Amino acid sequence: MTPAPGDQASAGRRAAYKRGRNAEWRAALLLRAKGYRILARGYRCRAGEIDIVARRGALLVAVEVKARADLTAAAEAINPRQRIRIARAMRDFMARNRNFADCDIRFDAVLMAPRRWPRHIVDAWRPGDGEQM
Repeated sequence: MTPAPGDQASAGRRAAYKRGRNAEWRAALLLRAKGYRILARGYRCRAGEIDIVARRGALLVAVEVKARADLTAAAEAINPRQRIRIARAMRDFMARNRNFADCDIRFDAVLMAPRRWPRHIVDAWRPGDGEQM
């Protein structure tokens, strides 16, 4: 018996979700090895989502994790609209966690591709005028 087209799409979404969670887990390991403390994974709010919120000293970092066929495609997958949503989600995180109010904020990316070491891009972008922290 062949699965219905909707079932195949559902299975594809579940597989993509599982790959994404695995990439986030590996990115968290990389960040821990670099001295970051992971505060949250998959932080969600109405404004958006942050894959990983990490801290090192007085620095609070929102990390977007992208896994694609190659590192260039992973980097290109972080579009301006997504950056705005991440910045808004970081504002929400800060509002809910006032103990981090004195921290400096940074936006990083961890890019992943098969058979390649993960690439941590420090200060991958800065919020534009319309997305101030």
